[in-house]
Amino acid sequence: MHVMVVEDDETMAATLAKGIMEDGYKVTSCGTAADALRIVDDEPPDLVLLDIGLPDRSGMEVLQAIRSRKCLTPVIILTARDAIRDRVKGLDAGADDYLIKPFAFAELLARIRARLRHPEVPESNILRVDDLMIDALNRRVMRGSHEMSLTGQEFELLRYLVINVGKTVSRDMIARDVWHIESRATPLDNVIDVHISHLRAKVDRGFDKELIRTVWGIGFVLKGDE
Repeated sequence: MHVMVVEDDETMAATLAKGIMEDGYKVTSCGTAADALRIVDDEPPDLVLLDIGLPDRSGMEVLQAIRSRKCLTPVIILTARDAIRDRVKGLDAGADDYLIKPFAFAELLARIRARLRHPEVPESNILRVDDLMIDALNRRVMRGSHEMSLTGQEFELLRYLVINVGKTVSRDMIARDVWHIESRATPLDNVIDVHISHLRAKVDRGFDKELIRTVWGIGFVLKGDE
């Protein structure tokens, strides 16, 4: 599996590359937005670690450019900015995860493994709830005649809700089964809530019936017709 590290601090980039390669991954490092986008076009990586502070363009612009190419490669933002508004901005731009510097390297590797873990495909590749259809093999989602564009993590979260249709899933369950992180923390709760908000906007907005609902104090449920 190929991981691209986009980090302009050469010492940090070298440290990241060394540790990630020791965990069995191929690593390409670059320190500018221009080089990052060239690599995405020439040899798309399986995952991107993206620093926000780059010398030629911001990491957010790089992320938006990656998503504008219809590239669903998982992107983990690495940044010292720890405000909730910064995390929300990154997730809104299409990031799959957000790790605040300084971080434990073991946690970074765990998040990389989680993003690159291939999900189990159910016996039927097509999942349906009312007029919502998920093609798990081709990673397509439609509601009625409308096909929607989801990030990789939004797709996995929606798929999890559909598989558990009618059942309330807690944030602990989502952290464990979708993010593959056993120890939940407040920043991850914020990330989960942002992804739920994005799914509601894409799946329910403009339709008479809301499928994704909050169960206050417990979690979330996707409900079809009884």
